[in-house]
Amino acid sequence: MSRCAWPLLRRLPARAALALRHGGGSAPRARPAAASASSSSSSANGDGGASRAPDTSLFVPVPLKPGLGGAAEEDVGAELTRPLDKGEVLKNLNKFYKRKEIQRLGAENGLDARLFHQAFISFRKYIMESSSVSADLHIILNDICCGAGHVDDLFPFFLRHAKQIFPMLDCMDDLRKISDLRLPPNWYPDARAIQRKIIFHAGPTNSGKTYHAIQRFLSAKSGIYCGPLKLLAHEIFQKSNDANVPCDLVTGEERLFANEDSRQAPHVACTIEMCSTNTPYEVAVIDEIQMIRDPARGWAWTRALLGLCAEEIHVCGEPAAIDLVTELMYTTGEEVEVRNYERLTPLTVLDYALESLDNLRAGDCIVCFSKNDIYSVSRQIEARGLECAVIYGSLPPGTKLEQAKKFNDPDDPCKILVATDAIGMGLNLCIRRIIFNSIVKPTVNEKGEKEIDTITTSQALQIAGRAGRFGSSFRQGEVTTMHRDDLAQLRDILREPVPPVQAAGLHPTPEQIEMFAYHLPDATLSNLIDIFVSLSQVDGMYFVCNIDDFKFLADMIQHIPLNLRSRYVFCTAPLNRKEPFVCTTLLKFARQFSRNEPLTFDWLCRHTKWPLAAPKNIKELVHLEAVHDVFDLYLWLSYRFMDMFPDAALVRDIQKKLDDIIQIGVCNITKLIRASQSAAAPGTAEVVAEDFPLSGTQRDPRAVPERHGAASTEALSIAVEAAGLRRAKSTRPSRLGGRQEELKSYGRGSLANRLLREGLLTQEMLRQLESEWQDQHRNGRYGFGSKRDDQHSSKETRKKRK
Repeated sequence: MSRCAWPLLRRLPARAALALRHGGGSAPRARPAAASASSSSSSANGDGGASRAPDTSLFVPVPLKPGLGGAAEEDVGAELTRPLDKGEVLKNLNKFYKRKEIQRLGAENGLDARLFHQAFISFRKYIMESSSVSADLHIILNDICCGAGHVDDLFPFFLRHAKQIFPMLDCMDDLRKISDLRLPPNWYPDARAIQRKIIFHAGPTNSGKTYHAIQRFLSAKSGIYCGPLKLLAHEIFQKSNDANVPCDLVTGEERLFANEDSRQAPHVACTIEMCSTNTPYEVAVIDEIQMIRDPARGWAWTRALLGLCAEEIHVCGEPAAIDLVTELMYTTGEEVEVRNYERLTPLTVLDYALESLDNLRAGDCIVCFSKNDIYSVSRQIEARGLECAVIYGSLPPGTKLEQAKKFNDPDDPCKILVATDAIGMGLNLCIRRIIFNSIVKPTVNEKGEKEIDTITTSQALQIAGRAGRFGSSFRQGEVTTMHRDDLAQLRDILREPVPPVQAAGLHPTPEQIEMFAYHLPDATLSNLIDIFVSLSQVDGMYFVCNIDDFKFLADMIQHIPLNLRSRYVFCTAPLNRKEPFVCTTLLKFARQFSRNEPLTFDWLCRHTKWPLAAPKNIKELVHLEAVHDVFDLYLWLSYRFMDMFPDAALVRDIQKKLDDIIQIGVCNITKLIRASQSAAAPGTAEVVAEDFPLSGTQRDPRAVPERHGAASTEALSIAVEAAGLRRAKSTRPSRLGGRQEELKSYGRGSLANRLLREGLLTQEMLRQLESEWQDQHRNGRYGFGSKRDDQHSSKETRKKRK
């Protein structure tokens, strides 16, 4: 028998199967049938319904090393045929790749154009670089090279290789079932086993809706309060215990027990992520339910609403969430009782803007949307001989409370508050008038890029509603703007109805990710999450929350050897990725954790250089805030890995001391600003990074240089024009016409006024620029990079060349 004939007999079953697949006959060529495609699609969908096509760009191939066949396999293949001519093999492999029938057959088996190409490149490399291949593949290749076979005969081997480098192809049905998020109510069987009563307390800020829900919470035999902030949970914890209702406090970083023996009290106040869906309660209160639409945290409200085991669920929030909550409860077979509330004190939009800080009165609160504006405004206020309290998001909760207490104290000379939108919830403040320093707010879009957008109606109402709080010394609230141009638009924003909440957030659970990892053991955690979201199917009432922060941390610690559950926990740590010091600390925590070395108090003190002194400038204050976040991170991890983070009590003690140090810095914030400016170039203001992720901010090459002393007015104007374009681009369509007119007048105004309104320029910087400009004119210069300079420079260059 010849070397070519024997393999034909050996290969007959495989080729016969191919022939039968294509309608019988002796032709070996692969001609896929339409029925095969439809059956494959049907099985991929599971229930026959339309399924979401996977994003195959997320499929990372598993590398296969050439030469896995072994010497014995090589001897068998060469003995039965002959050594392979790699040149002929390469030609036939390229023919195989170009055949349309093979590409269609690959598509039927889950290989789209991208995967088919990647699989072929890997398959070709594997064959060409292997010193030996399996005996059956060796025989097929030899047979094709000597003309006794067809390149289509390689397809079974190609498909086997493709499934080795893309293991998800073999388990796509299982992955789709795991990532099917269309029935979230079924995730909570304990809650479905009881008939719950849902009561929606709907109303604006300062309407008493939460008060009535809390009264029912206090009168119940057992209850749980779920709030969005530690400050709110702490407030309910204190109110309950003051009312002789034993209540525990549970946040991500803290556990406080009402009973001295640490027995669990029947009531608990917690941040919403920490609520238990297994413990039965008589009453549950879910505060700020409209945050169920939050792109990052919305999943926590969805989980609480669907999963809490309570006889009564009291939901508090904006009326805009009523329809969605009613629809969600319809899927669980539970009815919703709606109780509407009106604002308890009147709120008036004034007919005039503040225009000057000289017009400030006691009880005023200026709302800014950046730290730089906070620093600038607070310094200008104190330059007028007035004291002001300062509150912004990255301050520790204790410092926020102290600043609020200082502002609320009638005997304290501090009567002005400068704050960000952090005052929108969580703090009880005696504010007479809210003054919007600006009505545009920096945001991060879906791509993680920094944008400037007009504040929404919901945001404006939440902030404005803090004025004239019921029970305070001010029986009426007032709202206005700093600049006259913004007042009409603010009035329009406040008049607009709040758009209804459309969908509730979801997030993959650790169990779902573990099941994914079982099927894809070689995939990274970041890649697992990407594939999960790509394959996930959600009902129209839900959406998958943003996972960028999770992926950022997953990529950051990917090189550290951790088991999947521990890695998942580290990636859910609540930290701000804009803070390099905190991110670096998490990396060190994970590395030491992986070595099974406990993170001790002494280690943490060395890392943070504790004890720390009071800040001398803004930069040091920002660093102290980051150290406070590091202590929070340690405490958060200590409740999840108690043996590896054993010194929580000691860390909590020094965190309280650090809180006092930060309070000293905030009380002297204007001194810190002066120190920062004197350390920089004359007439400049220190710029502090805004609250945006490091990896998400797009740096504009035309942005203002950090050294403002060396900056020209031309560079500043370019930066402001770019900001204006971004601002105009992000304006909502409902106000597009009015906004265009505003931009026209805005463009005609003085550049200096525009810079001042946007917070990009202070009066001192303006005086310095004016002085520099006059000096340049006296010296015969027309600005950096001017045409005259360019001409002079080119003439000098020509002279040198000659």
